[in-house]
Amino acid sequence: MNTQQNAVVKWAAFFRFYEELNDFLPEKQHKTFFPFDFAGNPSLKNTIEAIGVPHTEIDLILVDGKSVDFDYRMQGGEHVSVYPVFETFDISPISHLRPEPLRETKFVVDVNLGKLAQKLRLLGFDTLFQNDFKDVEIVNYSVQEKRIVLTRDKDLLKHRKLTHGYWIRNKDPEKQIKEAVSRFQLQNSFKPFTRCSCCNSLLQPIDSCLLQNRLSVDILRDYQEFMECPDCERLYWQGSHWERICEWVEGLKIN
Repeated sequence: MNTQQNAVVKWAAFFRFYEELNDFLPEKQHKTFFPFDFAGNPSLKNTIEAIGVPHTEIDLILVDGKSVDFDYRMQGGEHVSVYPVFETFDISPISHLRPEPLRETKFVVDVNLGKLAQKLRLLGFDTLFQNDFKDVEIVNYSVQEKRIVLTRDKDLLKHRKLTHGYWIRNKDPEKQIKEAVSRFQLQNSFKPFTRCSCCNSLLQPIDSCLLQNRLSVDILRDYQEFMECPDCERLYWQGSHWERICEWVEGLKIN
């Protein structure tokens, strides 16, 4: 038997990635078509992720000008244009690659983004976080509870089960929250001081007469309204930090 007949055929195609998708690529591949070699006829999804871009960041792919989905099988010689999630104009006549938007914006955050999780909770967003989460747990929460994964781990976003995820570009927590608010257009969805920043539970009002043994006489005298987390029993009131946090929240709205 001719061994050459059993050899896997190798091909090349030309790819161009647009806007923030270039964050995943070396600079020489930014905003230009570049060749990428592959063997056989892999799916477009696997080919793109082999280049280094997670499928959860993508909303539109054009192959030689025609909209295709992730299951498209590579043939060789194609020109592939890959676009991120569109925020400002309608592409409904062509093939979105992501499911319908989530009805409620909820997050699950990886172990490296604890401060971001706390800030999202301060803004009122349902945000799961534990500093010992395993990747498989994050994926399962995302799929089962329709949560958006926020992560600094690019490989996590390549998990085949994930449909909603985002790679946080910034390392600084203050910049991370601004990035998340801008990326998901959260400015009109803030519900500050409604959720425990420590454990994510919704806060409940509690009568001050029940707090005689938990707070100082001065605090009980100076403040009238108190909230309690029903799970961790942490107490919240409009103390000296309140005005500062309000200013921070307003600043995020105009970011």
